[in-house]
Amino acid sequence: MNIKSIVRQTITTLRTGAPQGEAARHAKRAFRRNFSFSQTVFIATIVFLFLPLFVLVLYSFNSSKGMNWTGFSLVWYEQLFFHSRDLWRSFWNSIFIAVSSAGTATVLGTAGAVGVNWYRFRLRNYVQTVSFLPMILPEIIIGVSLSIFFAGIKIQLGLLTIFIAHATFNLPFVFLMVMARLDEFDFSIIEAAHDLGANEGQTLFKVIIPICMPGIVSGFLTAITISLEDFVITLFVSGPGSSTLPLYIYSAIRFGVSPVINALSVVMILGTVLLTYLLRNFLKYIAAK
Repeated sequence: MNIKSIVRQTITTLRTGAPQGEAARHAKRAFRRNFSFSQTVFIATIVFLFLPLFVLVLYSFNSSKGMNWTGFSLVWYEQLFFHSRDLWRSFWNSIFIAVSSAGTATVLGTAGAVGVNWYRFRLRNYVQTVSFLPMILPEIIIGVSLSIFFAGIKIQLGLLTIFIAHATFNLPFVFLMVMARLDEFDFSIIEAAHDLGANEGQTLFKVIIPICMPGIVSGFLTAITISLEDFVITLFVSGPGSSTLPLYIYSAIRFGVSPVINALSVVMILGTVLLTYLLRNFLKYIAAK
């Protein structure tokens, strides 16, 4: 058998063994779909978003301050936990402001949403429109206006003014989320509660609030997130000794990015992931009720 016969037989065997007909066309389409333009853009976007986090985590374990890798070390975590008193003071200021302002905004926003949705009064549409202004206006305008307001009523800038500013700014977000939940509310349940002898207070706390709980919890968590990361408004309404974590980080990176900030970022990322995992089942539980 010569070379030409061997080549011809090999080609014939490969063609016979290759998938034919409709199955082959489906396989080709699936192969093309795996490399579609939309999936390529999606992968590129994910890489663009998460690559900086990967670099941040990596260099938090670098033994030197520079961008040159000089060896694995936990020195920056040691400095973070044992030699960064001002940083942790700012961190706990942020936590205190975030939780307290989010709690206040949740109570007021929930009460406002229930009142606007339940009652009919002359200024109802006006109140509903004005409540969304903090979401529309740029943060710098809100910060400047609040700073002028506090100066006009002679309130010294500090943690109190930051708390008031954050509660005011977070209020519309809670209001919007609770209103979205109330829009899906079946008011025949309220009529049934009244028929069974419940007064307005009992209907509010035993019927409306439990049904709105997913929106209330979502608004509370959103308010905490917005408060923790806010910088612009806090910059205008903070005073001496009332630095929050964003302000501290801004003042620190003006002299170069410190690996201690990288270590703190890693700790916050791990804390956020853990908290999200713990709250996931809880949110599913209250949403199913």
